[in-house]
Amino acid sequence: MKPKKNPNAEIGRNSSLYFMIGLTSVLFVTWQSLEVKFYEKESKAIEVVQVVDELKEDVPMTETIHTTPPPPPPTAPDVIEIVEDVEDVEETVIESTESSQDTYIEDAMVRIEDVEVEEVEEEVVVPFAVIEYVPVFPGCEIYDTQEQRKECFNQKVQEHIRDNFQYPPDALEMHITGRVYVQFVIDSQGRISNIEKRGPDRLLEKEAVRIMSLLPKVKPGQQRGRPVSVKYSIPINFIMQE
Repeated sequence: MKPKKNPNAEIGRNSSLYFMIGLTSVLFVTWQSLEVKFYEKESKAIEVVQVVDELKEDVPMTETIHTTPPPPPPTAPDVIEIVEDVEDVEETVIESTESSQDTYIEDAMVRIEDVEVEEVEEEVVVPFAVIEYVPVFPGCEIYDTQEQRKECFNQKVQEHIRDNFQYPPDALEMHITGRVYVQFVIDSQGRISNIEKRGPDRLLEKEAVRIMSLLPKVKPGQQRGRPVSVKYSIPINFIMQE
């Protein structure tokens, strides 16, 4: 009995080749499917304008206003009468006020005895450190020596600053600190004047001037037996405490 299978025909001889070709084809198709890109079609908006053939428009009613024409200009008279001017006009003579060489001016004789000489006292400003008799702050009258009154004056000014001190809200919000140097004059009447300031910010300077303007009237200082103006200076520290 002869076998049915042809011995020369081997089915599995090229199976690996066929497998590789099929695998390659599948990978190529898969790669091409991943690389395919789809683009959206741009949608165009079409505006439809409806045009009406018959256009009806309501015409407003108008009223014609008839105005009267202006009167004609006056016409010249046929006969012109000439009137003689019988009134005499008085001319005003303006005399010159300038002096000439012929004008004589009498010399005014002034005697020295007739001239009054008024003495003008010069305003003298003496520094607080070298004043002979220092200004007396209210409450410092109890001290006898000038050193004690000077120390009392400094202490009273510092107490006045502490009692009237108010940190400016804007400077507090912006964290502005520093030292303001204040200088003022105690005039011969005991009043505070000519307040000068120098500091890091105008808000602090304004507060320092406000405090010094509230100082009470004091007994003025004296130099050589008469009241004089005294210059006083003091620094004010603006410090924020956290």
